[in-house]
Amino acid sequence: MTAANITVSETPLVLYTLRRADDALILGHRLSEWCGHAPMLEEDMALANMGLDLLGQARELYSYAARVEGRGNDEDKFAYLRDVRQYRNLLLLEQPNGDFARTMVRQFFYATFADLFWRAMMHSSDPTLAAIAAKSEKESAYHVRHSSEWIVRLGDGTEESHRRAQEAIDELWAFTGEMFETCDSERGLIDAGIAIDPATLRAPWLKTVSDVVREATLALPSNDWMQQGGRSGRHSEHLGHLLSELQSMPRTFPGATW
Repeated sequence: MTAANITVSETPLVLYTLRRADDALILGHRLSEWCGHAPMLEEDMALANMGLDLLGQARELYSYAARVEGRGNDEDKFAYLRDVRQYRNLLLLEQPNGDFARTMVRQFFYATFADLFWRAMMHSSDPTLAAIAAKSEKESAYHVRHSSEWIVRLGDGTEESHRRAQEAIDELWAFTGEMFETCDSERGLIDAGIAIDPATLRAPWLKTVSDVVREATLALPSNDWMQQGGRSGRHSEHLGHLLSELQSMPRTFPGATW
């Protein structure tokens, strides 16, 4: 017998916390897929460590969401026993790894946003979210540094690495706009000082990204049309395949422990 989906009481604070936890879980899983396949041993370890950073963030956020919700759910249930439409991660993060350049571009786009986000959330009026932010920002700062160095190395490297990096930017750019969107359920949290308005992060994010891309002799697309849907549970087909792998053990053997 497989485990059934849980129900979630999506109050504004629970939903806000789950969205950030889902971001960390899904990107962490994507990075774990590189384990044993990275172009060099040092990078194999770096990607695995960044994935573990994100997994740690997800665990803290899921645990806090469980406490706020107060319905007997926990980090494992949130991670493994929800249907695909219950996940609220950014569409950018569920996109397949592709080649190394594509993974690094995805990492760079998100890490630059996450670093700004966690730095701002350190001033949240919610003490738990502020504490999680203080720890996460230290990790995201490294993620930005690591991925931006690779963007420059790939863009200003060989013709082949330049081509692949530019193609990755062109393909993933349309997923970046969703990072700065908000919804009605978050407005009250923003007004209360619990959450931050992601739209305020767009300008500093774009400056950092533009500076690195320019140094890498690459270019950002001029197209301003953006994909949306992940925050409201509308995902690409890629997330379903990812979750079937991520959830296979806990759903096949409900309640199993090490």
